Amino acid sequence: MRLILLSGGAGKRLWPISNQARAKQFIKLLKNPAGQPESMVQRVWRQLKANGLDKLSIIGCCEAQIDNITTQLGSEVRCVCEPEQRDTFPAIALICAYLHSQETLDDEEVIIVAPIDAYVDDAFYDCYQDLALILSRRLGEVGLIGIAPTTPSASFGYMVPSAQLNVTDALRIDRFVEKPQPTDAVEIIKQGALWNSGVFAFKLGFILNWLRSHGFPTHYEKLRIGYSSLPKTSFDYEVLEKISNIVAVKYDGSWQDLGTWNTLTTKLDPISGNGLMSRDSVNSHIINELDIPIVTLGVSNLVIAASSDGILVADKEASPRLKEYTIDRQMRPMFEERRWGWYRVLDYTKSLDGYEILTKKLHLLPEKNLSYQVHDMRTEVWTITSGNGLFACNDTIYPVKSGDVLHIPCGTKHGLNAISDLELIEVQSGINLVEEDITRLCLTWVETINRCS
Repeated sequence: MRLILLSGGAGKRLWPISNQARAKQFIKLLKNPAGQPESMVQRVWRQLKANGLDKLSIIGCCEAQIDNITTQLGSEVRCVCEPEQRDTFPAIALICAYLHSQETLDDEEVIIVAPIDAYVDDAFYDCYQDLALILSRRLGEVGLIGIAPTTPSASFGYMVPSAQLNVTDALRIDRFVEKPQPTDAVEIIKQGALWNSGVFAFKLGFILNWLRSHGFPTHYEKLRIGYSSLPKTSFDYEVLEKISNIVAVKYDGSWQDLGTWNTLTTKLDPISGNGLMSRDSVNSHIINELDIPIVTLGVSNLVIAASSDGILVADKEASPRLKEYTIDRQMRPMFEERRWGWYRVLDYTKSLDGYEILTKKLHLLPEKNLSYQVHDMRTEVWTITSGNGLFACNDTIYPVKSGDVLHIPCGTKHGLNAISDLELIEVQSGINLVEEDITRLCLTWVETINRCS
C-alpha cells in the first residue's frame, strides 16, 4: 500500500491569513498535544507517523509549496511537483507514473489518495487498511471512505449505497449526489447515504491502464513533458462518474472539513494574536497576524481575521461565500514562509514612469541561507538589523553583522548564510519587480562556498 497526499489550494476561503503563496494547510492555527501551534499539514503528518504510514506516503503539490512542506515536515519528505496545476486527476496520474517508473511498484500495489488537510481521529487511518484489503480481494475497482452523517448538511457530497457485500463490511456504491438541499439530504440519508470524505483507493494498474488506453506514456519523465495534454479535470469526474464497480467502507468517528472560517474557528481559541474581546462578544473569533490590536465590543458570531494581505470582518455563517469575493484578487502576497525563514512586505510604491520600490523584512533561521543568485532587472540594498552571517558577493565571502549595509547592483552574484537568527531590511528598486527575476547559481551554502573557493 502507498499513500498519495494531495496538497492543493489557492488560499481563497481562508483569506487574508491564507493566500496564493500560503495555502490553508500551512497556517499554524491549530494546537498539537503539547499546546504548540501546528498547521493542518503538520497534524496529518504527526498522525501518519503515529500510524506507521509516513514512510509509505508521497505528497503531490506545486513547486510554490515545496518550501512550506520542507520547512514544516522536513527535507526527507518525498514530493512530486506538477509542472502546472491541472486539478486532481492529472496530479494523481503523474504521481502514479512516478511510482511506476521511478519506484518500480507493481501494478497490483494499492494506492490510496487523500487530502493533506483532513481533520480526523487516528482511528480514521484504520480504514486505509480496510480499503487495501477490499481491493486486494478484487471486490471493486475503486474504494472510498464514507462518513456517517451527523446532520443533513448541504455542504458535502454524498454517496448512496445499493447493497452491503456479504464477505466484508464494505458497501457497493450505487450513485453520488453532490451537495443536495437539506430536505433532499434527509431523504438520501434514510437510504444509507454517507458523506464523501474525498479519500479513494485503487490499484496502480488501474491508472496506468487509463494512461495506456488514452495514448499517454506511463513513464514519469515522458508524462511530465506532456503534462499539459492531460485532461484538466477532477478524479471524481474522470473516474468515479464513469465506472460502476465502486465500493466503500463506513467510518463512524470524528471527521471535519476545516476549509472555511466557519468550520476552522470551531477548533481555535477565541483570540489568536493581538486582540481583546468584551464579555458580551459571543461566539466570535479574532485571528490577528498584525502588530496592532483588534478589539471587539458586543458583537456576536463574527470572525475577524487580519494579516498583511488585508482584513476580513464576516458573519461566520456567511464566511463560506468568501471565495466569491477573492477570486479576482490576484495581489502580491505580503507574507511568505520559505525554506530559509520568512519575509514580510513592508511597503511598495510605483511612480508614473513605472519605477518601482519594494521594501521587505526578511528573517533567516540559523544555518539557513538565501541561494547564490543574480537579478537582471533590479538593484537591492540590504540593511542587517540583527544577527550575524556570511555574505557571498561576486565569488567572495564576507562576514556581516547588525548595522551593515550591503549594496547589490543589477547583475551582481550574491547570497547570504545566517550564523544566528538574522534579520534584514531589503529594498528592491527597478522597472519590473517580479519574483521570476532570479537566476539561482547555487541552492545550498556548501555549493556557494565551493563556487566562491
